[in-house]
Amino acid sequence: MLTLIPAYGRDYLSREAVLAAWMADKDFLESRSGKPINRPQCAHEPSGFVRIRYARFREVCRAPI
Repeated sequence: MLTLIPAYGRDYLSREAVLAAWMADKDFLESRSGKPINRPQCAHEPSGFVRIRYARFREVCRAPI
């Protein structure tokens, strides 16, 4: 499962805000490579979900692809 963080210095304070940005196809960064990626580009993910870190990387939520 991919782990992502918000791109371009953005941060979210709630799970709802993270999911709204994800569904709006905002860019996030892959935690391993640092490359920008958005929801349509994750279609290859076999689990059907990604993990997104938010709230200064202290919280994690699962987001559907």
